[in-house]
Amino acid sequence: MAGIAPGANTVADGYSHNDERIPVSGPDLDFTYNDGPSATPFALDSDNGDGYGTGNGQTGIDNHLPHPDRPMLTQTHEGEYRDDHGELPPVRVTRANKLFAFCAALNSCNLGYDIGVNTDAAMKLQNSMDLSDTQLEIFMGSLNLFAMIGALCAHAISDRFGRRGAFIVAAVGFIFGVLLQASAASFNVLMIGRVFVGLGVGFGLAVDPIYIAEISPAAHRGRLVTWSEIATNIGIVLGFTSGLAFLNVDENTAWRAMFAMGAILPTIMIFLAYKVMPESPRWLVSKGRESEALVVLEKIYPPGYNVNVIVEEIKEGIEREIAAEHAVGWDMILFPSPAFKRMLLVGIGTAVAQQVVGIDAIQYFLIFILDESGIKSRITQSTILIFLGLLKLAMIFVAGFLFDTKGRRPLMFTSLAGMTVALLLISVNFIGDSHNAAFAVVGIGLYLSFFSLGMGPGAWLIPSEVFSTSIRAKAMSVATFMNRVAGTLMTSTFLSVANALSWAGFFLLLAVVCLICLLFLYLLLPETKGRALEDMSTYFAEITGDRSILDVEETLARQTSNPGGSSPARERASLVSTPAEKIPQDAHIVGTLA
Repeated sequence: MAGIAPGANTVADGYSHNDERIPVSGPDLDFTYNDGPSATPFALDSDNGDGYGTGNGQTGIDNHLPHPDRPMLTQTHEGEYRDDHGELPPVRVTRANKLFAFCAALNSCNLGYDIGVNTDAAMKLQNSMDLSDTQLEIFMGSLNLFAMIGALCAHAISDRFGRRGAFIVAAVGFIFGVLLQASAASFNVLMIGRVFVGLGVGFGLAVDPIYIAEISPAAHRGRLVTWSEIATNIGIVLGFTSGLAFLNVDENTAWRAMFAMGAILPTIMIFLAYKVMPESPRWLVSKGRESEALVVLEKIYPPGYNVNVIVEEIKEGIEREIAAEHAVGWDMILFPSPAFKRMLLVGIGTAVAQQVVGIDAIQYFLIFILDESGIKSRITQSTILIFLGLLKLAMIFVAGFLFDTKGRRPLMFTSLAGMTVALLLISVNFIGDSHNAAFAVVGIGLYLSFFSLGMGPGAWLIPSEVFSTSIRAKAMSVATFMNRVAGTLMTSTFLSVANALSWAGFFLLLAVVCLICLLFLYLLLPETKGRALEDMSTYFAEITGDRSILDVEETLARQTSNPGGSSPARERASLVSTPAEKIPQDAHIVGTLA
């Protein structure tokens, strides 16, 4: 603290060159970073730009344990749990993990279908109901506006009724909304239906990545969370395809049938949430329903696996989060400590960046862009839409693999740089009166491909993992809300701004925005690949030098250091010390859900 002179029997914390703490009993704590030979704890002068100072090209995995005389606290690192220092085999994803992640991701198809169907139905709707450009912009952009409200309410539903409850609420809202839209006889009724569709989308966007992250191994969390973005793009392709299916149908009937088909997926989602998907073990433990959490974990892990260890680690992690919350205060989001401020900047900033680069606006108005570039045939437009949708979908599969092998930062930077180049190409194509249709399609294809390589899935992966457990649901709701705010502004002003600046000027502006987002993430985004969710608060405390969080960690570490006591760490250690041939298959994923 500020009034204590250096060297006055305080503990040197190792994460700041000038920070001194109140004296504590017991041996000094060794905070030296354990990845490589650097003698300077958390040095930032020679790092790789990842925000935690490896400086030597290492991955962040602990290569050795702290000195035996200083066992209280260890540096956070990649691994499934705190005692996983890379000695055990890689984690294998179980079939149950894949099944539950697939079910949750299916919910994102609803948003994708709405984007895809409106892209093709926009002109049909405008002609059929004689809507002005302003009314069409309001209809398109309002989805994000109402999704903001859904996102803000999602944490209350998710925390009180569970993740499954939030899925069901989202699906019911979407079904009611699309059926109301399909039967609308006036613009007012159309907008009422849009309210319910938006609420459903907001609920779904906030809960999807949280649920998948909470049932996924840390080593594969990047790939599984990206399934949500994959599902969104499958929905987009289905929406595009519906336009081709009703190509020769009367416009007034076509757009209504296309909207009504959107009720199919959420109906399936209700069945899956009620009959197939289990509740999140983290949520169950946080509500004191440990016996139910054990039942869920026994479905996820192999027969005979000691799931009690996992429950204890979840409890330990929640205790740390609650203690940190009390140490920092009740205003963790409104008046955050340095660690939580960095979390919020990274998580919310990434979610906003996804929309300000123009993705929703471009997708909703793709038909208008193709029409402006000289492609007038409806069947040609629909075919190009399907091609672009499949291309975007394919790139997300690539991203899902690379996020867990190359890391979050490289993919996000590559994505934004590629999008910048693509937008510049599109801008150049729209200069003057002569536009090359093929050049425009190539530019749009590159833009969508690079978006799906990083910004698409990454904008939901990063917030789902950087927020600590104590604020995850609330912070994820705020991130989704801000994402939808940005989407609303971009979508509801797309045609007006493009007409005011010219199409060339508009795409040039988006290229500049991409560069600004790239700089923002380069400065603030740390690498989170392979790190346990429960270590995030400590990890960000190390990055920012947040004493309030590390003080709590230090206290809890001393409380569990009694040699005669029992702790999750000792139970984990007993597994690690078991001969390899006696360790059950997948034993190395202990603590995955903690």
